Amino acid sequence: MNPAAIDVTDTTVHHGHILALDRLDLHIPPQTVCGLLGTNGSGKSTLFKTILGLTRPDHGRTRIMGHTPTAARRAGLLAYLPQAEQVDWTFPLRVDDVVMMGRYNHMGPRRDPRPTDRQAVDQALHRTALTELAHRQIGALSGGQRKRAFLARALAQNAPILLLDEPFAGIDKHSESTITDLLRTLPAQGHTLLISTHDLTQVPTLCDQALLLQRRVLAQGTPEHVLRPELLMQAFTTHTPQEDPA
Repeated sequence: MNPAAIDVTDTTVHHGHILALDRLDLHIPPQTVCGLLGTNGSGKSTLFKTILGLTRPDHGRTRIMGHTPTAARRAGLLAYLPQAEQVDWTFPLRVDDVVMMGRYNHMGPRRDPRPTDRQAVDQALHRTALTELAHRQIGALSGGQRKRAFLARALAQNAPILLLDEPFAGIDKHSESTITDLLRTLPAQGHTLLISTHDLTQVPTLCDQALLLQRRVLAQGTPEHVLRPELLMQAFTTHTPQEDPA
Protein backbone atom coordinates (compact mmCIF):
# COMPACT_ATOMS: atom_id res chain seq x y z
CA MET A 1 0.00 0.00 0.00
CA ASN A 2 1.30 3.44 -0.91
CA PRO A 3 1.93 5.74 2.07
CA ALA A 4 -0.20 8.83 2.56
CA ALA A 5 1.13 11.81 0.68
CA ILE A 6 1.02 13.83 3.91
CA ASP A 7 0.76 12.11 7.28
CA VAL A 8 0.85 14.17 10.50
CA THR A 9 0.31 12.16 13.68
CA ASP A 10 -0.34 13.29 17.26
CA THR A 11 1.55 16.53 16.68
CA THR A 12 1.79 19.40 19.16
CA VAL A 13 3.57 22.71 18.52
CA HIS A 14 4.01 25.67 20.86
CA HIS A 15 5.28 29.12 19.93
CA GLY A 16 6.51 30.24 23.33
CA HIS A 17 3.44 29.99 25.56
CA ILE A 18 1.05 29.90 22.59
CA LEU A 19 -0.38 26.50 21.64
CA ALA A 20 -0.39 26.45 17.81
CA LEU A 21 -1.16 22.77 17.12
CA ASP A 22 -2.73 20.47 19.69
CA ARG A 23 -2.16 16.71 19.18
CA LEU A 24 -3.12 17.13 15.55
CA ASP A 25 -3.76 14.17 13.24
CA LEU A 26 -4.26 14.45 9.50
CA HIS A 27 -3.77 12.10 6.59
CA ILE A 28 -4.01 13.24 2.96
CA PRO A 29 -4.08 10.57 0.25
CA PRO A 30 -1.99 10.92 -2.90
CA GLN A 31 -3.39 12.88 -5.85
CA THR A 32 -5.86 14.76 -3.66
CA VAL A 33 -6.69 18.47 -3.59
CA CYS A 34 -7.35 19.33 0.05
CA GLY A 35 -8.60 22.75 1.12
CA LEU A 36 -7.23 23.90 4.47
CA LEU A 37 -9.75 26.11 6.27
CA GLY A 38 -9.61 28.00 9.55
CA THR A 39 -9.44 31.40 11.17
CA ASN A 40 -6.28 33.45 11.65
CA GLY A 41 -4.57 31.80 14.59
CA SER A 42 -5.98 28.34 13.86
CA GLY A 43 -2.54 26.91 13.05
CA LYS A 44 -2.55 26.83 9.24
CA SER A 45 0.85 28.47 8.76
CA THR A 46 2.31 26.41 11.59
CA LEU A 47 1.04 23.26 9.90
CA PHE A 48 2.71 24.26 6.62
CA LYS A 49 6.00 24.93 8.41
CA THR A 50 5.75 21.59 10.21
CA ILE A 51 5.19 19.72 6.95
CA LEU A 52 8.14 21.57 5.41
CA GLY A 53 10.34 20.72 8.39
CA LEU A 54 10.86 24.39 9.27
CA THR A 55 9.13 24.04 12.65
CA ARG A 56 10.11 21.33 15.11
CA PRO A 57 7.09 19.90 16.95
CA ASP A 58 7.11 19.39 20.70
CA HIS A 59 5.57 16.00 20.09
CA GLY A 60 4.40 13.86 17.19
CA ARG A 61 5.51 12.60 13.81
CA THR A 62 5.27 13.95 10.27
CA ARG A 63 5.89 11.89 7.13
CA ILE A 64 5.82 13.06 3.52
CA MET A 65 5.36 10.08 1.18
CA GLY A 66 6.96 8.01 3.95
CA HIS A 67 9.92 10.39 4.44
CA THR A 68 10.75 12.88 7.17
CA PRO A 69 10.07 16.51 6.19
CA THR A 70 13.79 17.29 5.91
CA ALA A 71 14.45 14.25 3.71
CA ALA A 72 11.37 15.03 1.60
CA ARG A 73 12.48 18.61 1.06
CA ARG A 74 16.00 17.55 0.09
CA ALA A 75 14.58 14.97 -2.31
CA GLY A 76 12.46 17.60 -4.03
CA LEU A 77 9.15 16.11 -2.97
CA LEU A 78 7.73 19.43 -1.71
CA ALA A 79 7.06 22.77 -3.37
CA TYR A 80 5.72 25.72 -1.39
CA LEU A 81 3.91 28.87 -2.47
CA PRO A 82 3.90 31.30 0.48
CA GLN A 83 1.12 33.81 0.97
CA ALA A 84 3.54 36.72 0.52
CA GLU A 85 7.05 36.88 -0.92
CA GLN A 86 9.81 38.89 0.72
CA VAL A 87 11.10 40.43 -2.50
CA ASP A 88 12.80 43.67 -3.48
CA TRP A 89 10.43 44.48 -6.33
CA THR A 90 12.91 47.03 -7.71
CA PHE A 91 15.64 44.41 -8.21
CA PRO A 92 16.27 43.76 -11.94
CA LEU A 93 15.03 40.17 -11.87
CA ARG A 94 13.03 38.86 -14.81
CA VAL A 95 10.01 36.60 -14.54
CA ASP A 96 11.82 33.66 -16.14
CA ASP A 97 14.69 34.17 -13.64
CA VAL A 98 12.21 33.80 -10.79
CA VAL A 99 10.76 30.63 -12.27
CA MET A 100 14.24 29.21 -12.88
CA MET A 101 14.83 29.38 -9.12
CA GLY A 102 12.46 26.44 -8.89
CA ARG A 103 15.05 24.36 -10.75
CA TYR A 104 17.96 25.05 -8.39
CA ASN A 105 17.49 21.73 -6.59
CA HIS A 106 17.98 19.96 -9.94
CA MET A 107 21.20 21.81 -10.86
CA GLY A 108 24.80 21.44 -9.83
CA PRO A 109 26.67 23.79 -7.48
CA ARG A 110 27.21 26.37 -10.26
CA ARG A 111 23.47 26.41 -11.03
CA ASP A 112 24.00 26.30 -14.77
CA PRO A 113 20.64 25.57 -16.43
CA ARG A 114 20.49 22.55 -18.69
CA PRO A 115 18.03 22.07 -21.56
CA THR A 116 15.72 20.12 -19.23
CA ASP A 117 15.68 23.05 -16.78
CA ARG A 118 14.84 25.54 -19.52
CA GLN A 119 12.12 23.24 -20.80
CA ALA A 120 10.59 22.97 -17.32
CA VAL A 121 10.62 26.76 -16.97
CA ASP A 122 9.05 27.28 -20.39
CA GLN A 123 6.33 24.78 -19.57
CA ALA A 124 5.59 26.39 -16.18
CA LEU A 125 5.36 29.84 -17.81
CA HIS A 126 3.00 28.49 -20.45
CA ARG A 127 0.75 26.81 -17.89
CA THR A 128 0.45 30.01 -15.87
CA ALA A 129 -0.16 32.14 -19.00
CA LEU A 130 3.06 34.12 -18.51
CA THR A 131 5.04 33.20 -21.63
CA GLU A 132 4.66 36.68 -23.11
CA LEU A 133 5.83 38.24 -19.83
CA ALA A 134 8.86 35.98 -19.35
CA HIS A 135 11.40 38.80 -19.88
CA ARG A 136 9.54 41.42 -17.90
CA GLN A 137 10.97 42.66 -14.59
CA ILE A 138 9.13 40.94 -11.74
CA GLY A 139 8.23 44.22 -10.02
CA ALA A 140 6.46 45.45 -13.16
CA LEU A 141 3.80 42.74 -12.89
CA SER A 142 0.37 43.13 -11.34
CA GLY A 143 -0.43 41.36 -8.09
CA GLY A 144 -2.14 38.50 -9.88
CA GLN A 145 0.70 38.11 -12.37
CA ARG A 146 3.23 38.01 -9.55
CA LYS A 147 1.23 35.28 -7.84
CA ARG A 148 1.21 33.30 -11.09
CA ALA A 149 4.97 33.79 -11.45
CA PHE A 150 5.66 32.31 -8.05
CA LEU A 151 3.20 29.49 -8.74
CA ALA A 152 5.18 28.84 -11.94
CA ARG A 153 8.34 28.66 -9.81
CA ALA A 154 6.68 26.00 -7.65
CA LEU A 155 5.50 24.05 -10.70
CA ALA A 156 8.99 24.14 -12.23
CA GLN A 157 10.26 22.13 -9.26
CA ASN A 158 8.25 19.12 -10.49
CA ALA A 159 7.52 18.23 -6.88
CA PRO A 160 4.70 15.72 -6.31
CA ILE A 161 3.33 17.69 -3.33
CA LEU A 162 2.41 21.38 -3.48
CA LEU A 163 1.64 23.49 -0.42
CA LEU A 164 -0.20 26.67 -1.43
CA ASP A 165 -0.81 29.35 1.19
CA GLU A 166 -3.71 31.63 0.13
CA PRO A 167 -3.00 31.47 -3.62
CA PHE A 168 -6.16 33.48 -4.40
CA ALA A 169 -5.60 36.34 -1.95
CA GLY A 170 -5.53 39.78 -3.54
CA ILE A 171 -5.55 38.71 -7.19
CA ASP A 172 -7.65 39.70 -10.18
CA LYS A 173 -10.39 37.53 -11.68
CA HIS A 174 -8.30 36.54 -14.70
CA SER A 175 -5.45 35.26 -12.51
CA GLU A 176 -7.94 33.54 -10.21
CA SER A 177 -9.50 31.71 -13.16
CA THR A 178 -6.09 30.80 -14.63
CA ILE A 179 -4.82 29.42 -11.32
CA THR A 180 -8.05 27.53 -10.57
CA ASP A 181 -8.14 25.85 -13.98
CA LEU A 182 -4.48 24.89 -13.65
CA LEU A 183 -4.79 23.45 -10.15
CA ARG A 184 -7.68 21.24 -11.22
CA THR A 185 -5.41 19.49 -13.75
CA LEU A 186 -2.62 18.63 -11.31
CA PRO A 187 -3.97 15.55 -9.46
CA ALA A 188 -4.32 13.63 -12.73
CA GLN A 189 -0.62 14.33 -13.29
CA GLY A 190 0.34 12.79 -9.94
CA HIS A 191 0.32 15.85 -7.69
CA THR A 192 -1.14 16.26 -4.22
CA LEU A 193 -2.21 19.77 -3.17
CA LEU A 194 -2.82 21.29 0.26
CA ILE A 195 -4.36 24.73 -0.28
CA SER A 196 -4.98 27.22 2.50
CA THR A 197 -7.85 29.53 1.60
CA HIS A 198 -10.36 31.90 3.16
CA ASP A 199 -12.59 31.71 0.07
CA LEU A 200 -15.09 29.02 1.02
CA THR A 201 -17.00 29.43 -2.24
CA GLN A 202 -14.16 27.88 -4.27
CA VAL A 203 -13.71 24.81 -2.12
CA PRO A 204 -16.57 22.62 -3.47
CA THR A 205 -15.48 22.98 -7.10
CA LEU A 206 -11.71 22.93 -6.59
CA CYS A 207 -11.14 20.46 -3.75
CA ASP A 208 -11.72 16.73 -3.31
CA GLN A 209 -11.38 17.13 0.45
CA ALA A 210 -11.60 19.93 2.96
CA LEU A 211 -9.96 20.13 6.35
CA LEU A 212 -11.27 22.42 9.08
CA LEU A 213 -8.51 23.38 11.50
CA GLN A 214 -8.67 24.88 14.96
CA ARG A 215 -5.31 23.78 16.37
CA ARG A 216 -6.79 20.30 15.92
CA VAL A 217 -8.66 18.88 12.96
CA LEU A 218 -12.31 19.65 13.66
CA ALA A 219 -13.47 17.93 10.48
CA GLN A 220 -11.98 16.35 7.38
CA GLY A 221 -13.86 14.91 4.45
CA THR A 222 -15.75 15.98 1.39
CA PRO A 223 -16.39 19.73 1.06
CA GLU A 224 -20.11 19.07 1.51
CA HIS A 225 -19.43 17.44 4.87
CA VAL A 226 -16.91 19.97 6.18
CA LEU A 227 -18.74 23.11 5.06
CA ARG A 228 -21.82 22.37 7.13
CA PRO A 229 -22.95 25.48 9.05
CA GLU A 230 -22.63 23.89 12.47
CA LEU A 231 -18.98 22.94 11.85
CA LEU A 232 -18.11 26.33 10.42
CA MET A 233 -19.72 28.04 13.39
CA GLN A 234 -17.68 25.88 15.75
CA ALA A 235 -14.44 26.76 13.95
CA PHE A 236 -15.02 30.44 13.36
CA THR A 237 -16.44 31.33 16.77
CA THR A 238 -13.76 29.58 18.81
CA HIS A 239 -11.22 31.96 20.36
CA THR A 240 -7.72 31.66 18.93
CA PRO A 241 -4.54 33.37 20.17
CA GLN A 242 -3.90 36.55 18.22
CA GLU A 243 -0.14 36.26 18.65
CA ASP A 244 -0.03 33.34 16.21
CA PRO A 245 -0.64 34.63 12.66
CA ALA A 246 -1.27 31.09 11.43
